[in-house]
Amino acid sequence: MIRLPLFRPFTLVVLAAAGLASPSLQAQSSQEQPSQTQSSAEATFAGGCFWCMEPPYDNQPGVTATISGYIGGELENPSYEEISQGGTGHAEVVQIEYDPEQISYEQLLEIFWRNIDPFAVDRQFCDVGDQYRSAIFYHDDEQRELAEASKAEMAERFDQEIATQIVPANTFWPAEEYHQDYYQKNPVRYKFYRYSCGRDGRLEEVWGEEAGGPTFE
Repeated sequence: MIRLPLFRPFTLVVLAAAGLASPSLQAQSSQEQPSQTQSSAEATFAGGCFWCMEPPYDNQPGVTATISGYIGGELENPSYEEISQGGTGHAEVVQIEYDPEQISYEQLLEIFWRNIDPFAVDRQFCDVGDQYRSAIFYHDDEQRELAEASKAEMAERFDQEIATQIVPANTFWPAEEYHQDYYQKNPVRYKFYRYSCGRDGRLEEVWGEEAGGPTFE
């Protein structure tokens, strides 16, 4: 389901595209990136609309950046229009840069789960299509093991199958600039979209008081 033009106008895409860096500078591949160190690491989560996945992490200690983008497909340098049509294999994601000495991957997972509907297949809230699937894209074996353990905990907690995928991260493509920090740049439109999409209502149904996840100190 493509979101209403009111929120993501095509003219903005054209303007944003003019300022984009070259694909070779934009693409970040897990194979090309240096190994994660104790003071710098990455986590990549798909939870539907990436606009809504940045805020839960931005105020967390140790999180140095949140970047909206696309991952999981084979198409190089995909545009939002291509992703929205589906069929590319990509998912909308937020890539988180963080300091493991200040916040752990387990804590990032705790936030992730409480910001998604873990039972929805190829959709999140009002957004429908495999580009809006929930997924954890792991960058190393430790992240994979922690993700699988947390998924098992969710399945036990709810006594229900969890639809969230756990898959290796491949090339990450940052989204167009106008998508980055959208909730800060366009707060009214963001709030209206989020409310209209029923995100918070569904999160409260699933998670109760835990909806939105904790803010660690």
